[in-house]
Amino acid sequence: MSSKTLPYSIKDIQYDNAKFRRRSFLQVISHTFLTKRMKRECMACSTGKFLALLMICGLTYLVLTHASPIDSITNGVSGAFGSKEGDNSIMDGGIGVKRFWRKPPKLPPRLSPDEVNSHNRSMHGLAKPNMESEWKARQESVQKAFIHAWSGYKKYAMGYDELMPLSQRGVDGLGGLGATVVDALDTAMIMRLDDVVFEAGSWIEKHLPERISQRGQVNLFETTIRVVGGLLSAYHLSVVQQGHPTNKGPKPSVYLENAKNLADILLTAFTSSPTAIPFSDVVLQDRTAHAAPDGLSSTSEASTLQLEFNYLSFLTGDPKYSFESMKVLEHMKTLPKVEGLVPIYISPSSGEFSGSNIRLGSRGDSYYEYLIKVWLQQRQSNRTYLHDMYEEAMKGVKHLLVRKSKPNGLVFVGELPAGVDGGFSPKMDHLVCFLPGTLALGATKGITKAKAMEKNLLTFEDLENLKLAEDLAKTCYEMYSVTSTGLAPEIAYFNSEGYSEDGLDGGNKTSEYIHDIVIKHADRHNLLRPETVESLFILYRITEDSKYREWGWSIFEAFEKYTKVDSGGYSSLDDVTVLPPRRRDKMETFFLGETLKYLYLLFGDGNVIPLTEFVFNTEAHPIPIMTTIKKE
Repeated sequence: MSSKTLPYSIKDIQYDNAKFRRRSFLQVISHTFLTKRMKRECMACSTGKFLALLMICGLTYLVLTHASPIDSITNGVSGAFGSKEGDNSIMDGGIGVKRFWRKPPKLPPRLSPDEVNSHNRSMHGLAKPNMESEWKARQESVQKAFIHAWSGYKKYAMGYDELMPLSQRGVDGLGGLGATVVDALDTAMIMRLDDVVFEAGSWIEKHLPERISQRGQVNLFETTIRVVGGLLSAYHLSVVQQGHPTNKGPKPSVYLENAKNLADILLTAFTSSPTAIPFSDVVLQDRTAHAAPDGLSSTSEASTLQLEFNYLSFLTGDPKYSFESMKVLEHMKTLPKVEGLVPIYISPSSGEFSGSNIRLGSRGDSYYEYLIKVWLQQRQSNRTYLHDMYEEAMKGVKHLLVRKSKPNGLVFVGELPAGVDGGFSPKMDHLVCFLPGTLALGATKGITKAKAMEKNLLTFEDLENLKLAEDLAKTCYEMYSVTSTGLAPEIAYFNSEGYSEDGLDGGNKTSEYIHDIVIKHADRHNLLRPETVESLFILYRITEDSKYREWGWSIFEAFEKYTKVDSGGYSSLDDVTVLPPRRRDKMETFFLGETLKYLYLLFGDGNVIPLTEFVFNTEAHPIPIMTTIKKE
């Protein structure tokens, strides 16, 4: 016989069981005397009839003379507040007949499980608009911060790479291509700040072509992620937003044409190298490339060019950009590794890794980030080796680099300065805080955890990585909250097995983790970096846990309180552990391009730049996933 699903569940049984409440002594007696057997025996004689009638009259008297529920509640409240009457009633009813006959309190009716769920949904429905209006207001605060940052840049440094907000002037530290203009442009588009889009777009249309052809040395990596990436993202968003009635920027083709012209020169770094590893620097005006003074390239820099060049090939139909950049990862696939982990330097001359220093901070970070993101971008291309490299590397991170602090067990990622055979260093750059977001993205591929669980898409490894992501995100947040300013240092150390240092805390004596985190004097500066809020944004999108929004708001408030410059712009800080902190007179381009963008998206609608349709390059410029777009 085939089994059928019962028309009810355990929760319904639990609901029914709740109906069987404790009965009073009188209820038990009356129920017994009124059973069929007793009725037959008692009613068989006149004496029995008399006794039955007497019992009924007695029960009626007790019901009529017993204290009402209201009396009981009133007496109870009086007793609770210590009234004399209440005290007497308790004493008088201690073990006497009156207490013996007292009715048990009447329990309120219970909702069925389905009714409870319906009630909860209705309550959430009432609360949600209020919560969302609050987050909308907070998102508008981030938008105002962006306008303040842009106004300072436009007033004192328009066309320069960066603003020096205290001395109110501009400085070129990234080759003179107006990096802040391009970095900030797609943030302004996402925020629908049409005046800023017009100002930035007009500058690009008028000035950038000449600078691309006439400027001197630029770094291949920085120029690709900030300028090429920013132009490509602006191109896509301007195409998508062409129906937006107040979009005042130039034609989208302006952004694509400048990206292509710049990339054509940057390709020299690839074609001039004797190996698949590109040179680190390019001279724009004479289209030459050369290695850094020590002859080496950063592993992260050489392997963090592919999202941008792949998308450019897609848009132009010319495969050369993708071909040259993908050769790097294909070559790195063949090189020896330590459980998937790689040294932070690589030689363009030999094509081999150099040294044995392994870390996920500077010069190593975005190698791991792009393994999973390039795979996501090109899933239709069946580049499974990228996903395999990513999975192997994350296993290596968990085995070799993840430790817990003392005394409170914060999970952190350390370093192997002398390789796997050398000692472990409990040092963690703020840059490492990209990792929680990358782990979460790698686990669910951008969909929510709830949906992934519902569809049974997560492996044990995915769940383990997601748990590590959440643990690391907490550590990254505590690196902020442990300081006097509420802002994180550039580098932190962790008291742990084999390492302990006193007297170098963050200054916030109320922090639970004041004894876990060590901040050395040389590492106490804050550059307005985005990595932590990037991970909070991704984790909120994937887990839907509002604590990540709350943490992000706390960080934003600290930026507003300590880094905002009244005349315009925001400034880096010298020391986050003291009040008031001394300012550094520099606003990095990534504050507008990344930090404020991620905060704005964190507080906003999850349908804006969805993680299932975009990957963010390492400078937070959203690049469409190939499978989700048609030829533009």
